[in-house]
Order: sequence, then structure tokens, then C-alpha cells
Amino acid sequence: MTAVLFDFSGTLFRVESTESWLRGTLAEAPWDLPEAELLEAARALEVMGALPGGAPPSWLPEEVASVWGVRDTSEELHRAAYTGLSRQVRLPDDRLHDLLYDRHMTPAAWAPYPDAADVLRTLRERGVGVAVVSNIGWDLRPVFRAHGLDPYVDAYILSFEHGVQKPDRRLFTVACEALGADPRDVVMVGDSRRADGGAAALGCTVHFVDHLPATERPDALLPVLDLVGCGPRP
Repeated sequence: MTAVLFDFSGTLFRVESTESWLRGTLAEAPWDLPEAELLEAARALEVMGALPGGAPPSWLPEEVASVWGVRDTSEELHRAAYTGLSRQVRLPDDRLHDLLYDRHMTPAAWAPYPDAADVLRTLRERGVGVAVVSNIGWDLRPVFRAHGLDPYVDAYILSFEHGVQKPDRRLFTVACEALGADPRDVVMVGDSRRADGGAAALGCTVHFVDHLPATERPDALLPVLDLVGCGPRP
């Protein structure tokens, strides 16, 4: 294997909890919520799936359903989809919905999985190309830079920049071409059987990990090193 493609959310990084997301946003806003109301709002936001990278929606409002399936093809659709979900929950001020969306794009909202740095570093040391292939509606590069992982990534292939989403093979094709790799010599690592599994249609090997809190998944990325023949694990 000459290259590895990684998904972002649920694979290399995990987003903060919905409660932390709401608390962090309110800490920077001129509004406040009593503790009981804050916890209730956090639970409601989680049920709605309003936090990108968090739990999926339990149901889709009509105004969101029309864009949900293509939300990752543009910045505008991504914001509209998630703020549309958020606005199903009553908050002290309507402006909080956009502030919540803005927070989820900050490095503070994301934590790398415990083994991510070691795996990416080892791949770089062994000359294995790395690309991040993500269904997303915003630029995640600042998250990688802030957490010190950007030096280990050769290319970022983001759906909103190409107007196409996984599992469409075109996104994986762009990634393989960016790394100069034959898809048959590439491993795709992700948490979504449907989206990330689309790489198999191109001939890539696919390795799945579970989308769990970072503290509950300390070493699921390490087998990738064996898949690409990188020898001893870090």
C-alpha cells in the first residue's frame, strides 16, 4: 500500500459533546441560561442532531429535509441544514443558532483520537501518502493546524470544495490522483459503511473504525499501520 485516505469526523477527530458545545458558545455570548434550562436545551439540540459530527437527527423538519441529502456539497447548504435543525430548539436569542454553528468549526470543538498523531507521524516517516477525504461544509484545515497534525497530511479533499459527496467515487478519485497513487494500493479509513465504503468501488481497501468518544477509542487506528506494511506500531 502506498497511500491512506482518512475520514475526518469520527475517524481522526471527534467533536465535543452537545452540552460542551452549548456551554462554550454561551461563554462567548452576552446571554445566559439557568443550569436546568441549559441542560434541557442541550438534550433537545442532541435529539435534533444539530451538532455537526454529533448524533444524527431523530427527525428532519420539512425545511431541512429538502437539503439534507446534499448538505455537504456547499458551505451554504451545510449551514442552512444545521442551523435549520438548531432552530427547532428554543434558545434565549435567535442569533445563538449561528453562533453555535460557528463554534463547531473552531479547533476548540474538536479533539484528535489518542492514536491519531502517532499513526499519521509513522505514515509520514515511512513515506506513505496521506489525504483527508471528508463530507463537510467548511474548511477543516485550521483544526489540523491547531492540533499539530497538518504536517502529516499531504492533501485535503473536502466535499464542499468539489461539489460532490462520498460515497461518490469521484471524490476518492481526486484523492488518489492528489497522492499519485493507484487506488488498488490505497486504504480508505472511515467510520461510515455507506460513505467511506464507496472507496471500494474504485478498488481501494476499506478499513472501518467506530464513531465513539475519543476517551473510549484509544487505539482503533493502529491496525492501519499493519495494513500498509509499516511494521511495528508506535
